[in-house]
Amino acid sequence: MSGLFDEMGEVKQNLQVGPNLYLLSMLAPKTASKILPGQFVHMQISTNPAHVLRRPFSIYAANPENGMIDILYQVVGSGTREMTFWQAGDKAPMISPIGHGWTLSDDIHKALLVGGGVGAAPLYMLCVALCKSGVQVDVALGAGSSNSLVCLDRYNELAMPKLRVLCATDDGSYGISGFCTSIAQDALQCAADSDAPYDYVATCGPEPMMKIVANLAHTANVRCEVSLERRMACGVGACLSCVVDTKDGKKRACVDGPVFDAQELLW
Repeated sequence: MSGLFDEMGEVKQNLQVGPNLYLLSMLAPKTASKILPGQFVHMQISTNPAHVLRRPFSIYAANPENGMIDILYQVVGSGTREMTFWQAGDKAPMISPIGHGWTLSDDIHKALLVGGGVGAAPLYMLCVALCKSGVQVDVALGAGSSNSLVCLDRYNELAMPKLRVLCATDDGSYGISGFCTSIAQDALQCAADSDAPYDYVATCGPEPMMKIVANLAHTANVRCEVSLERRMACGVGACLSCVVDTKDGKKRACVDGPVFDAQELLW
């Protein structure tokens, strides 16, 4: 595939930032300069030879000036558990940049971004890009509790005049008590009632949550994109282990996605 390259990332910092949540900062200059919002890297957990297959990781943030990339990951299995032991100086080979990212177009004037759990991270670079383009952006973040809203500070630190960040927690410890889908529903309705509707919705998180957001956007007649998470063996479209059912047949989440138009998917 054209545009892909191998890079050896070097761990600079690997901090626990929440319950089973870690922020991995790596020096990967080529990736930092080429990655687009919504794309990901396919990384080898080379500290353990038992982990033969690479793992896909969305890029939380990238800084071309210092060559750094950030990855927010959740411990869900033996591979990510192994990563929690990585220290500064450890190396990890990766293939980058992979996938079809978020759509950034001139016809977006008002956007709603909905992130559930670690799904807030793949939306961050999109938020930055939209804000820099002068788009009015509302962000709805959801998590189980306040200590799992690990992306909130970074969103707030953007301090953009057209950016609004709202939160929901399952236990009511921060923001509204409930789910970010409720924020999305209210925001879409209020925008429509005020004759200033959204023209773009993007969502990432648990699939049931994204399906609800997609249905809300469809009802409001607003274009919606979703970022899907799938297990991947190759990450470059060859193995067909990450296929997704769409109206146009099966597509590969790694190269045809991970970002898809919500109305294209057969949920």
